[in-house]
Amino acid sequence: MRRRRILREDEQALWSSFVRDITPLARKSPRPPSEGGAGTAPVPAPAPTTDPDRPTARSSTQPSTPSPAAAMPGPRVPGHTLVRTQAEIEIGRRRPGLDDTSWRALVSGKLRPARTLDLHGQNVQAAFSRLHAFLIQARADNLRCVEVITGLGSGQRGGVLRRELPFWLGRPDLRPLILAVTHPHAANQGSVRILLRRAAHRKS
Repeated sequence: MRRRRILREDEQALWSSFVRDITPLARKSPRPPSEGGAGTAPVPAPAPTTDPDRPTARSSTQPSTPSPAAAMPGPRVPGHTLVRTQAEIEIGRRRPGLDDTSWRALVSGKLRPARTLDLHGQNVQAAFSRLHAFLIQARADNLRCVEVITGLGSGQRGGVLRRELPFWLGRPDLRPLILAVTHPHAANQGSVRILLRRAAHRKS
């Protein structure tokens, strides 16, 4: 066995000066083995639970502004609703209470209309609304005879306005205003002349 050589005094001083500035390396602590063994995936942390009694951030915000579609007003409702009645005024028939002179003047065409309403190109609701306002105003103006033009229309019975006009005139709110209805002449079935009742004058 080889004997260990003992450093001389000068060698000992040289070695001490050499190792004086050397910093020893830190020792790493050994990593504890995982419970599942090698190759086991790490278990994810549980998701945070929400407390139902705790208000959320959304509940503390201001209420949302309503959409423009919700703020828009609804469709405009007409002043007079179109309801088809079963009662109709017969065109060309003399009604009770009408004097001979007025009836002959109406059917002969001598009684000229004081005002005319043309419903050409109108849809059903618009035509009815205009007719209703027209007759109410004519009665308020104390007119004797007015004319309403519907046009002939297509089909064997004519257009929808021509077919519906007798039912509109037979409504409870319009029939009391009318004495008689007739065509200006047999060849003109697309127009009627209406003889109105005179408004009763109140005695002062």
